[in-house]
Amino acid sequence: MNNITRFDPVSEIARLDPFLNIDDMFNRFMMRPILRGVTEPQIKMDVKEADGQYQVKAEIPGVNKEDIHVTIDGNLVSISAEVKQEKEIKEGERVISSERSYGMASRSFSLGADVDQDNVKASYNNGVLELTLPKKPGTAKLEVPIS
Repeated sequence: MNNITRFDPVSEIARLDPFLNIDDMFNRFMMRPILRGVTEPQIKMDVKEADGQYQVKAEIPGVNKEDIHVTIDGNLVSISAEVKQEKEIKEGERVISSERSYGMASRSFSLGADVDQDNVKASYNNGVLELTLPKKPGTAKLEVPIS
């Protein structure tokens, strides 16, 4: 006779770590990464392709444009920014909670074609970095027939 047993992931985790509270387990999956009580700075992006070029919009709020660095190597694009938090604590004050981010934020991604580095345009307004990345001429996609 066959014995069929259902796999219960919650029981399996509890068996591996008997001191783990089930509520804590779910909170770990739902929470964003936290370092010393402050959330990590993040760069959120949209990348679109149209008319032989890529359009990138990256949200980097609270950063001076001098602190943003964009590098392009072939089809690899890297964006980094130093997010600074000004600490102004007056005498007699104490900080109850601080949720503002600070530190280094970076993103790198590959595009489908090399970028024409001579015609790249970048602007930063209202916390949004906009990049126009034209495709390099002669880097058309080639589909190879399989025999």
